[in-house]
This record gives sequence, C-alpha cells and structure tokens, in this order.
Amino acid sequence: MQELDKIDKKIVDVLIEDGRLTSSEIARRLENVSERVVRYRITQLLDEGVIRISAVPNPKKLGYTVIADTKLQVESGRVLEVARALAELDRITYVGCSIGEGDVGVQIVARDNEELYNFITEVIGRMPGVIKTSTMIVPLILKDIHEWSIPDSAYEEEA
Repeated sequence: MQELDKIDKKIVDVLIEDGRLTSSEIARRLENVSERVVRYRITQLLDEGVIRISAVPNPKKLGYTVIADTKLQVESGRVLEVARALAELDRITYVGCSIGEGDVGVQIVARDNEELYNFITEVIGRMPGVIKTSTMIVPLILKDIHEWSIPDSAYEEEA
C-alpha cells in the first residue's frame, strides 16, 4: 500500500479540481512546495496506481439526461460472465459485482425514459444468465467517483 502524506492529499485535491494544471501551477497553489517536489509526487502517485489522470465525459451535456441504477439477479455461476458482457455496453458507465439483494449493479445513461426502458428490457433483460432486473432512476447526483477525495485518515501525519 502506498504511504501518503498531507502534501500528496493536497496535490490530489488540486488535480481533482483540474487535472490539466501544470506542476508549477500546483506548486503555486500549495505554497511552500516546489515544482520539482510536485512533479516527483505526481509521478510516484501515477506509477503506484494511486491516481490516474483522464477526461471524464459529462453524459447530460451529451444528451444522455436519464441516469439509472439497475440491480441484476443472475444465474448462479454466471455473475462474472454477465458482468463482463455488461461492461462492454456503451450505455453502461459502471459495473460492479455485489453481495446481497443483487448480484450485479450497473449505472446506465440514456437520452430518455423510452430509450432506458428499451435498453433494459431488450438488451439487458435478454442477456443469457440474467434472471431479473430492478431499476431506479437517479434524477440528481451530488457526488461522483471523480469527485472523491482521499480521506484524512489515509495519510500519515508529519512528525
């Protein structure tokens, strides 16, 4: 496990805000941290897989105004097969295998309710291994994964 400190957390927080910032701009924002240190820390965080920097499309700005979370009940022994097949579909933004009420959870984007309905009934519902689906429309997302910040408890306090 990568050991983090307060400087790492601050760098990540700034990158969450804008992943395009240069090391020199991040250093200016943090104060008392050199550009060289910031560049080194970012390289380490990337190399260790702690962070990745990428573009995050906004589905609503692209016309996909309906977002839904769907739980799937899947035949025993076919959970990973179904989950991997779902991960290949372009309307699905998230796939997770779970324990509890559903075997697989997905997040779906669609242009409207009719498109969502058709996708769930005609595509997901007809996939081999899928027994049942349960869908909730998500009208408002207050926090998404790309906005998650490293908890203070995850880094070591400076001595």
